[in-house]
Amino acid sequence: MAAATIVSSLRRRKSPYLQAFLAPVDLADGALIQTLTSVSAKLVSGFSSKSFFFQRKNCRSLIRKIELFLVLLEYLRDSVSGSNLPSTALLCFKEMHLLLYRSKILLDYCAQSSKLWLLLQNHSISGHFHDLNQEISTLLDVFPMKDVELSEDVREQIELLRKQARESNLYIDKDDEALHVHFFSFLDEFEKGKIPNPVELQLFFVDRLGIKDVHSCRAEIDFLEQQIVINEGDVEPTAPVLHGFVAITRYCRFMVYGFEEDELQLLFVNRKKPRKGLISQEIAETFVTIPKDFCCPISLDLMGDPVIISTGQTYDRSSISRWMEEGHGTCPKTGQMLVHNRLISNRALRNLIFQWCTAHGIPYDPPDSAESFPAALPTRAALEANRATTKLLIQQLADGSLGAKTVAAQEIRLLAKTGKENRAFIAEAGAIPHLLKLLSSQNPVAQENSVTAMLNLSIYEKNKIRIIDEEGCLASIVKVLLFGHTTDARENAAATLFSLSAVHDYKKRIAHEDRAVEALVGLLRLGTPRGKKDAVTALYNLSTHVENCTRMIETGAVTALVGALSQEGVAEEAAGSLALIVRQATGAEAVGREDMAVAGLLGMMRCGTPKGKENAVAALLELCRRGGPAASEKILKAPALVGLLQMLLFNGTKRARRKAASLARVFQRCENAALHFGGVGYSLSGNSAADREPSIVGDVSVHMSISVPVL
Repeated sequence: MAAATIVSSLRRRKSPYLQAFLAPVDLADGALIQTLTSVSAKLVSGFSSKSFFFQRKNCRSLIRKIELFLVLLEYLRDSVSGSNLPSTALLCFKEMHLLLYRSKILLDYCAQSSKLWLLLQNHSISGHFHDLNQEISTLLDVFPMKDVELSEDVREQIELLRKQARESNLYIDKDDEALHVHFFSFLDEFEKGKIPNPVELQLFFVDRLGIKDVHSCRAEIDFLEQQIVINEGDVEPTAPVLHGFVAITRYCRFMVYGFEEDELQLLFVNRKKPRKGLISQEIAETFVTIPKDFCCPISLDLMGDPVIISTGQTYDRSSISRWMEEGHGTCPKTGQMLVHNRLISNRALRNLIFQWCTAHGIPYDPPDSAESFPAALPTRAALEANRATTKLLIQQLADGSLGAKTVAAQEIRLLAKTGKENRAFIAEAGAIPHLLKLLSSQNPVAQENSVTAMLNLSIYEKNKIRIIDEEGCLASIVKVLLFGHTTDARENAAATLFSLSAVHDYKKRIAHEDRAVEALVGLLRLGTPRGKKDAVTALYNLSTHVENCTRMIETGAVTALVGALSQEGVAEEAAGSLALIVRQATGAEAVGREDMAVAGLLGMMRCGTPKGKENAVAALLELCRRGGPAASEKILKAPALVGLLQMLLFNGTKRARRKAASLARVFQRCENAALHFGGVGYSLSGNSAADREPSIVGDVSVHMSISVPVL
């Protein structure tokens, strides 16, 4: 780890002395000496009494050197010579300003970092102390001792310091190194598929490291995970190995320190920040800014399967495939013509996305068809440690107190956040039946953790059948959606239904589960923005099954979806659901009876997303075909329809243009019918010239001319 990494990491920590260390160095002689004296004094007073668990000798040695610098600075401050220094001495003191700043950073680092992190970075940090010592030696070598008036005792101390700095070698504490080696031995045991002796683990963590309780252990885990993110892979040991050590420490958190925690504290454990989006964003327990290069230029979402096209640009496979299927022959980003339509997996980028998601606790399961990338896979040690932890957690879910069960459910929820391997063996070990029992818990935290753990587990395809087939599980998830103790629990229950409904065979089963659709409708009407998003996406999934249409009508889903057409964030999915529902005559009739349906769909055509406009025109087309004369008349009377169709015909997606052209042909038939009965209908022209005449539908006179491109 480079020195810049330490500086970058610790600059994040606000220090009361930071302003002093960043003070300008273009001061007059006396002011510069006064500043350096103040800074050195604060360093000595601030760190002399601190207890350093690791790097004790290196820290004490550096503090003693600063004490000797302070002797020199105080003498110059109080003497006449301090206000008339030679230029070489001034340059040395300006360099000393930076050296003191770096010393403060390094000492802070050793005082504030977690014990396990310092242990893992033992060699690197010792090297930084040695580098500082070398800089001190160089500084003293060029300092013009002969040109500066000093008392004999001050001169002797500085000469002694110079000699010590020259003779000082890299120092690595033998006891610290022995602990470092011991820690790696635990990793080796897990790597071989063995579980270390619990007594040895307890001696190591409690007696030798002084990690006395569960809170200290949790702080160690959090610090290690934070460093993986901060250092972004530029650290030794590598991120996969560090994840192994995190897994070992998590195992010890339960093996050594147990499960019991203060029950009152449990009510406030893991209170989450507001979140948006559906499933992947839900599981990311804090908002993080996704690196721009990880987002698809088309969808702007995190890429699940990045691929390279012929122009060298990278897109998510699903987005660029849809772009090509719509008939586009150019690169969306550059506008260049595509030489071919082959998609080449960007394995390097997928690897980086996987590592970033792992570090941020965001689930990332590339499609089964995606090529594997072994370098990004978790080490066997991490997997084995997590397996061992899972066994402990499930044992507590089965036999522990309510407090222990709540803690275990929370940890399973966290373990299931990342990696399909974790999700697979958690379910295989039998977690789902025990989590099911907690869904009905009166403890809000227990219920929330259990339903969220169920959601995280459901991301893995093979776990969906385990959840659906577990007797009473689907009904319990619906009850949480209806009566959950917390908003997050209800929203996560909706997200779980969405996840499960990704399997076509389960859509009818979910829709016909008692009060499931009603609960989603209620959340769509009265939920938070995130809850509405969860609900409308689940309803969309259920709408894709033709046998669910009647159920959607009976439960009031159609009315709720029409109301959602005017709501930002859910309108696109609402229009998509309605487009599916109106494909059936009963669904079209139900939508046609809604007073605001046509106006809402027209509004979506005007202001919606490209996909939303496509959904809206598709819904209007099907409504004309199957909704009966009243619905057709309402659509054909809309004065704004002409311009909206023209806009879609030339600017919409390929599917939107096709649907708009079909809807325009409906006007053609209306025109023919009107002419047959002596009236004047709608005029529709194709690419060939056509007569344009005013048309009348009912008692409304409209002049309409739409040019339909050849598709």
